[in-house]
Amino acid sequence: MRDHQLLVSVPGATLRDALGTQPEGVELVLWNLETRPPASHLDLVVLPYMGATERLSALADVSTRLVQSQSIGYDDIPGALPPGHVFANAASVHETSTAELTLALLLAAQRGIPDFVRAAAEGRWAPARHESLADRRVLLLGYGGVGRAIEARLAPFEVEVVRVASRARDDAAGHVHGIDELPRLLPTAEIVIVGVPLSDATTGLVDAAFLAALPDGALVVNVARGKVADTDAILAEAASGRLRFALDVTDPEPLPQGHPLFALPNVLISPHVGGASTAMIPRMARLVREQIARMLRDDEPLNVVLRS
Repeated sequence: MRDHQLLVSVPGATLRDALGTQPEGVELVLWNLETRPPASHLDLVVLPYMGATERLSALADVSTRLVQSQSIGYDDIPGALPPGHVFANAASVHETSTAELTLALLLAAQRGIPDFVRAAAEGRWAPARHESLADRRVLLLGYGGVGRAIEARLAPFEVEVVRVASRARDDAAGHVHGIDELPRLLPTAEIVIVGVPLSDATTGLVDAAFLAALPDGALVVNVARGKVADTDAILAEAASGRLRFALDVTDPEPLPQGHPLFALPNVLISPHVGGASTAMIPRMARLVREQIARMLRDDEPLNVVLRS
């Protein structure tokens, strides 16, 4: 009989150290799912942040009470998670940082920051008048945790926000449009922020017809998943100069070295770093501590999105 109530595995020393001293009866062990399991039963398994999907087969050899992801998205998990596990995503960890990056990309693209950086690198003073964010009509496509965090940060910029989700509804802030209304909403959108989860319904959503419906000069910001958008369609619109893009995600990913999107002045690319900030580890540790506390109380865990 073991002398602890809970056995918790974490993938590395950074998260272990951030978790700090645990309550009596809770034991932390290191396991990145690349070696044999440290025990036949682990109450809580925290997955690695990167490359977790490819390692999920290691869970076939252990029983668990909860498998905790360090990511919000889990579109690739159902086909890879062995049977018999409860899976939770990392809602509450990345929303703020992703929203920060969204606003950074949006403001940089609108106010011409990449042009100024290029000019400065050449030693040139290059004043120019660029688009404002104020008074623009922003279509916010995807209204989950990330979408709401983006909306909150857009509020001080004096924009008109049009919210779009999988289905139409009303809330305290007003109307949320259904995704089926996109054909009539896109022609008046000066900025589109894409933050939908990847699913069968959203794969390829931002295609040639979607982009063609936007007015000349519109900006598309994608912080969702690369496969939500058709890269060839993006390239065609960007190369023509008709539309502008700010992309934190691409398809394929990483975008191959020398890809033509990199060279276009109306395309701003960041390498899928929406959640990659110093806020992540403290917030991840806070979530894991809460999951441990709930297990000790025999309460239901947070953020359960899948039972295999």
